[in-house]
Amino acid sequence: MNRPSTPAAVCVRGLVKRYGTTPVFQQVAFDVMPGEFVAIVGPSGVGKSTLLNCLAALDRWDEGSIEAAGTRLDTLDETARALWRRRHVGFVFQAFHVLPHLDVAQNVAMPLMLLGEPASRRNPRVEAMLAAVGLQHLGGRLPEQLSGGQLQRVAIARALAHRPALLLADEPTGNLDPETAGKVMDVLVAEARTNEAALVLVTHSETAAARADRRLRLTVDGIADVT
Repeated sequence: MNRPSTPAAVCVRGLVKRYGTTPVFQQVAFDVMPGEFVAIVGPSGVGKSTLLNCLAALDRWDEGSIEAAGTRLDTLDETARALWRRRHVGFVFQAFHVLPHLDVAQNVAMPLMLLGEPASRRNPRVEAMLAAVGLQHLGGRLPEQLSGGQLQRVAIARALAHRPALLLADEPTGNLDPETAGKVMDVLVAEARTNEAALVLVTHSETAAARADRRLRLTVDGIADVT
């Protein structure tokens, strides 16, 4: 998977995050290659979700650097970070963040709409993503009409819709039954491979983590491969 001639899709060096004077994690360094699936594991409260937020340029860090999708994130102002995220990042949040006033299809289409994709290209992609997560007949429903597991699948379809270079997923199978979780993981991994996207997943699920090309364990002192 790691080809020396291929530049990393994500390059993290010496990353330190503190809350006040208390370190969340420190000296975190790792690479993720295009098309590679990396699972980040570790105990609750160690900062796994915070690390994902840093990779998405949603949180600031105190020391170190992140380069992702060819951009040094610490050199960007807030406006540039938002534009970079819009084009390059697909994020599956634990809390879904599905927009309640839009129907399912509109939620999935949102990243494509923000990038100015015409309906002729947008609609087939939305239909394909809904079918991939098993929601092809629910595009017209509002989020309040869906279960937690269905909302999670909407969030996953939305994260994949614009074929991002960086896929970040925070416990994406946490609200799903084992069979649906397996199918959703199939979709995430297939999209990462097809589009050569870097997939970084935070999970407590041994089943989900076992599918990764590499597993990294995060502690307050750093990050290391799970052997």
